[in-house]
Amino acid sequence: MSIMTQDEAKTILDKVIALSTADECTAQLGGGTQGNIRFALNNVSTSGVVSDTQLSVQVAFGKRVGTATINEFSDGALARVVKRAEELARLAPENPEFMPAVQKQAYRASDTFNAATAAITPENRAEIARASIDPCKSQKLIAAGFLNDGAGFTAFANSNGNFGYQRATSLNYTCTVRTEDGRGSGWVGRSLKDAGDFNVDSDIQVAMRKASASVEAQALEPGKYTVILEPAAAAGLISFMFNFFGARQADEGRSFLSKAGGGNKIGEQVFDPRVNLTSDPWHDEAPVLPWDGSGLPRERMDFVRDGKIANLNYDRYWADKQGKAANAGPGNLIMAGGTKSISELVRETERGILVSRTWYIRMVDPQTVLLTGLTRDGTFYIENGELKYPLKNFRFNESPVIMLNNIDELGRPVRVGGDETNLSMMIPPMRLRDFTFTSLSDAV
Repeated sequence: MSIMTQDEAKTILDKVIALSTADECTAQLGGGTQGNIRFALNNVSTSGVVSDTQLSVQVAFGKRVGTATINEFSDGALARVVKRAEELARLAPENPEFMPAVQKQAYRASDTFNAATAAITPENRAEIARASIDPCKSQKLIAAGFLNDGAGFTAFANSNGNFGYQRATSLNYTCTVRTEDGRGSGWVGRSLKDAGDFNVDSDIQVAMRKASASVEAQALEPGKYTVILEPAAAAGLISFMFNFFGARQADEGRSFLSKAGGGNKIGEQVFDPRVNLTSDPWHDEAPVLPWDGSGLPRERMDFVRDGKIANLNYDRYWADKQGKAANAGPGNLIMAGGTKSISELVRETERGILVSRTWYIRMVDPQTVLLTGLTRDGTFYIENGELKYPLKNFRFNESPVIMLNNIDELGRPVRVGGDETNLSMMIPPMRLRDFTFTSLSDAV
């Protein structure tokens, strides 16, 4: 199904709101087209295009809430979905943390739609797969990857007169390259706003070089080492930490941002002064919708400024309870950095370890955000500014809070998304002191 125009979407939403007899009604439309191609063992395995549009209707009688969804938009279907939502609401228990629908808001549009990305065709996807596979075949390497792109819209309205509409596109690509004997592995990933910026011919070479170079990996004694984390390696750890930037978690003592004796650490120095974390829906390279799931307008907000906690996320319920102003949930996370590339950081490192990716990350201690996980797809020992030899992979036990207090230098941020995190992020490569590796892993 093609993307609905703003007028088409509003017509449907207005009908839904008018049909409801509940105390309040919120309706949301979303849909579009998602295309994909998957390849493994140097062959395309699946490809497809999925188009769908769904309507979700939420109603409330007092604090009793019901929700129903449908993907048919005749007048009869709209009446049925509203009736079903109201039936469920009457059966539901009261929600003690219920918040009424937001009043009418003003939204500043963000640049989430890209024409080149929306124009990707099945032939384009096939060419990207071919350009990934053929160079690997020629070097007796094996490629496995996935490309997913989409173009769609979201629109919503409520019985208070609030309305929003916006189109968006996405493109995410990952490829893992292995040697034929399975002893070497490399990876590349791209999350892009503009398909015109995607150069698969050069990107696949990154994964191929790492796969070939990571054969004959040597064991290194676990311990604390200077590391260079590529953006994809750092993203998983930082996104885990960002899950704890909710004011409620901090105020209730469930976060590393909880203060002993009660309250939170807003205004306190928690990280190295070079750490700056911001959410910005209008960021040039990582724009997101200008509203959150509750309909609150997003604004540019500093969460960490010069290493100090500048703001926490107050959802509507907790803000009301604490007598604070609510803020919209962030849709992206932008970490400031420098101008240097990964190669430049490596050249300036006397001894250390380059980590291409981290994976299978799990929480050990929520109070300190101590995480455990594994390196993969290319881990190398650095000596006198050169990659000397590949290393067997490590298990690490590290907190991103401690990690971001052990910064030597930050490089140039790049967009990271897709497999690495559900949050759109701009993350720099980073050279860190005393990163803790606890054991070796036989995995490649």
